[in-house]
Amino acid sequence: MAENIRNRVIAILAEQAVLEPSDVKMDSTLETLGIDSLGLVESIFAIEEAFDVSVPFNANEPEKSAFDISSVAAIVAAVETLVADQKG
Repeated sequence: MAENIRNRVIAILAEQAVLEPSDVKMDSTLETLGIDSLGLVESIFAIEEAFDVSVPFNANEPEKSAFDISSVAAIVAAVETLVADQKG
């Protein structure tokens, strides 16, 4: 399950960055991938749709969000947590 989540999140971020999924590394940041604030919001919407979760994210103040966007690995971990919490 975790690998499936990771692969889907990477695919979503790769699509936003117009990259191949193989070019997205776990230690990549949104900045190094070339994803701007609009791309981030679109990525969040895509993640919510793909996993049927609600991401607690404040696009105006991402540093104050409970959803860590500091790296691809952090985003994957946050999505894994949301999916696990949903299944409760």
